[in-house]
Amino acid sequence: MIDPKPAIQPQPTETSGAGTAKTGTVKKRRFGGTEAQIRSALKFYKVLAYMTGGMLLLLCAELVARYAFGQYLFAGGTNAVTGQPFGFGFADAEPQGVLGGVNLSVAVLIVHGWMYVVYLMSNFRLWSLMRWPFAKLIILALGGVVPFLSFFVEKKFHAEVEAELAANPQASKRY
Repeated sequence: MIDPKPAIQPQPTETSGAGTAKTGTVKKRRFGGTEAQIRSALKFYKVLAYMTGGMLLLLCAELVARYAFGQYLFAGGTNAVTGQPFGFGFADAEPQGVLGGVNLSVAVLIVHGWMYVVYLMSNFRLWSLMRWPFAKLIILALGGVVPFLSFFVEKKFHAEVEAELAANPQASKRY
């Protein structure tokens, strides 16, 4: 049976100026995985942060076009007014400007939604391997719903992970 160990283990130290031993504790960082696992999770998170952030910006532009200008993004179909083939571009939402074709506005919504789910999984994986507090998971998750935040959060947490791995080279060796 495996005996569970706490995330931070106290280490006795000798600190005295007069030669007497004084016991204190030094906190040794302990990760939830090896360095290779953490770097893999960090790379997966980084890719998804940029993809989700880009899709979120595209989604915001699509929502502005829809609600401010009453336009949907379509590919293919037939122009409802002229009867001519419709290639690619914006068309009226009400009354419907394109018959048939693919409504890319809805596709952007769906793709961003599913990409956000995968982004949350990457957040959870990195968070659990780094053994961070729950508040950091919330900040990571907000990166996928607040425009531009994923880019800033990714840069900050990427640097933090690299710094923690560099400061604790022996802490990530579990096996």
